[in-house]
Amino acid sequence: MNFHLIQSPSAGVMIRPHRFLSNPETVADNAFQYIIPDAEPEIIAAQATREFDQAVEQLTAEGIHIHVFDDYGERETPDSVFPNNWFSTHHGGRIAIFPMYSPSRRRERRSDIIEMLKATYRVKEVIDYSGFENDKLFLEGTGAMVFDHIERIAYVGQSNRADPIILERFCTTFGYEPLTFVTADNNGKSIYHTNVILTIATEFALICLDMIPDPLRKKEIADRLTNSGRTVIELDRNQISEFAGNALEMTGRDGRILAISQRAASALRKDQIAVIEKSARLLPLHIPTIELAGGSVRCMIAGIHLTAR
Repeated sequence: MNFHLIQSPSAGVMIRPHRFLSNPETVADNAFQYIIPDAEPEIIAAQATREFDQAVEQLTAEGIHIHVFDDYGERETPDSVFPNNWFSTHHGGRIAIFPMYSPSRRRERRSDIIEMLKATYRVKEVIDYSGFENDKLFLEGTGAMVFDHIERIAYVGQSNRADPIILERFCTTFGYEPLTFVTADNNGKSIYHTNVILTIATEFALICLDMIPDPLRKKEIADRLTNSGRTVIELDRNQISEFAGNALEMTGRDGRILAISQRAASALRKDQIAVIEKSARLLPLHIPTIELAGGSVRCMIAGIHLTAR
């Protein structure tokens, strides 16, 4: 395997939302979410589907292989467009299935996706942690954990969606070192998912260090990222509110791209873009309707870190 592919997958799973809406179950602790009053649900859903199809088209045009599954809404899963939370894939042929905080999000888990992965890629084992939901313990995949696949570190902002017991168990089984830290938004609340304030690419990392209140922890995390050979690009709080921390580096036919929303890309400064573009080309995707649900491009793509059959 090419070294750069370790961090930067060339394939992903995405879920086309036919009944998209901003989930009322999750709005209480997702400060990034917005529910439009008096919006026509059919119009919102149609806009989200159009944005989704355009995004898939752009990614595919780069030579990235996207496995698209449809969600027609029969199970009432308004957040299914964000599949990165309920499963993750890992080198060595392993898949993890995660326990979800919101009851409606538990219904997003789909055996047809796991079966496709088994048929298309080399999968040795699937480890299912979803039973922890019975104990009200949650670990929401690559939303809660941002992986440095090269250094084998899982960066985790502490929240009700990142239980330390499951985190320890997952990291022991999958061979990551857990690096946890407290986060705080402008109101002093924990950030609900780590992947809105941190993106780890092959040669750089985007992070809002300002949202890590403990100065010692902040320095340790910056040092760990720097010592991994990456350039640390510091994002400010306003850039985080525009989803600039919620991006995913992928490997296309002509090299690496950074899949990011147009809104997020517009929030980046020229000097930050210059650092990114030394190693990855920006690929801005226009997804304003989908972003109303409190997630952006990173959340939409479950990267595949498995070897094709």
